[in-house]
Amino acid sequence: MGSNDFENTLSRRDLMKIGAGMIAAPPLLGSAMRGIQESGGSPAGATSSSGELQNPVTEYHKPPFPEQNQPWPGLSLKMDPQPRYGEDTYKGSGKLRGRRALITGGDSGIGRGAAIAFAKEGADVAFNFLPAEEPDAKEVVAAIEGAGRKAVPLPGDLRDEAFCKTLVADAVRELGGLDIVVSNAARQVYRESILEIPTEQFDDTFRTNVYAMFWIVKAALPHLRPGSTIICTTSINAFDPSPGILDYAMTKGAIAIFVKGLAKQITSKGIRVNGVAPGPIWTPLQVCGGQSTNGLVSFGENTPMKRPGQPTELAATYVLLACEESSYMSGEIVGITGGRPL
Repeated sequence: MGSNDFENTLSRRDLMKIGAGMIAAPPLLGSAMRGIQESGGSPAGATSSSGELQNPVTEYHKPPFPEQNQPWPGLSLKMDPQPRYGEDTYKGSGKLRGRRALITGGDSGIGRGAAIAFAKEGADVAFNFLPAEEPDAKEVVAAIEGAGRKAVPLPGDLRDEAFCKTLVADAVRELGGLDIVVSNAARQVYRESILEIPTEQFDDTFRTNVYAMFWIVKAALPHLRPGSTIICTTSINAFDPSPGILDYAMTKGAIAIFVKGLAKQITSKGIRVNGVAPGPIWTPLQVCGGQSTNGLVSFGENTPMKRPGQPTELAATYVLLACEESSYMSGEIVGITGGRPL
């Protein structure tokens, strides 16, 4: 449509409104703007309240990072710098009002960012964590309750099938049902060579990343109704594996296939399945053996943005996949990689 054609579609009344400054934003644009996530005071790449654009390349911490190491599973509150989760910056708009969500690995990292955003969007949230992660979990409970929603902390080890079944049953009982399942918890250990990967580590990585996802989704499925959603965290490593985390990359490839295959099974039932493939994200996973010492110091430097992502920068995507605005998406993998293509 040319400019003259556009002008010809406006009535005299419309032109008078333009002159008076009375035309409002289109409904779709207005809805999208209300739901935008604010990060670091404003959305990355969007206008702040002062009208200034925020540069996503310089918005958050960049390497080099201090050398640091924590015993598995690691705590956010001991990281330097601490990850950004959006407690004070994410602005909800009711996209998940009344929904009930279960998130694994919700005490820190990507799961914590999603849990906080879900609560700010109106959802009650049950989340799993290891008992050693309780200090982080208490902060998440406070953030969820601070948003006026119910928090259900459920500690336990996902490597145990019986616990995974109990986890789902407890979440359903405490929340009164289940509408959203986010399989996010992960194990990652850096090893230079396949010759250095012990069978115990290989088994732990697969049981945490793949078996637990399978057990939890299988247990949750009978409780899900049409309109419910399943979201699994895969990784850029499913498409471009880093050689030092071979077993982890293998599990992320399995998760991507699980998303696509399960979507073909159950989308016709009105239950959608999608995945998120992050690039390097600043979480406790990295400081408790997930990276080499040199890799941690320069973490995220190999992306076009020259920095790692922060958990709050992924939260809005999990909200999108959980809410009705993405109703025609199923079997998709959404990359959030700082500019590295999948």
